[in-house]
Amino acid sequence: MAEAVANVARRINATVEEGKDCLDLSNCQLISFPDGVFKVLRTVSENIRIITLAENKIKAISRKFFSTFTQLRELDLQGNILTKLPDEVVEMEHMTSINLANNSFAVFPEKLTEIATLERIDLEGNSITELPLEKLSAMPALKWLNVKSNPLSSSTQCALQSAYKFDVLLETE
Repeated sequence: MAEAVANVARRINATVEEGKDCLDLSNCQLISFPDGVFKVLRTVSENIRIITLAENKIKAISRKFFSTFTQLRELDLQGNILTKLPDEVVEMEHMTSINLANNSFAVFPEKLTEIATLERIDLEGNSITELPLEKLSAMPALKWLNVKSNPLSSSTQCALQSAYKFDVLLETE
């Protein structure tokens, strides 16, 4: 555990000291985004464009996370145990890519459809059965949606065979 904490501290310090625009806390055994990190990063949070929290054990992302990292372009949360996102995710007006693959979503996080800049949504390997296709179609920037390895209903799978202005990655039997 002490080694994991030291690893997180090293990565955060490197981000601050080197003025990086990315923060990689993947594979750090995190169960949440550490509260203390907000204080350490407060002077540079506006500069951070990419955050990777992949392959942890995160169950939830706080509202504070989205209100702190307002300039975020890419967020990688793959390989956690998330079931939902807070409504504040809509405040991410610069986000272009979100990776939520291999989590525990049973319902598509519809607030994502309100992010006008979002180009890529990866939800591979969740438990989603239905998609808000009308809302997805109305997203102005969406180019790519990955819903492989989800138990999509037959009506949703059928609807996805239609032409959309974005690419859909879908397993076809």
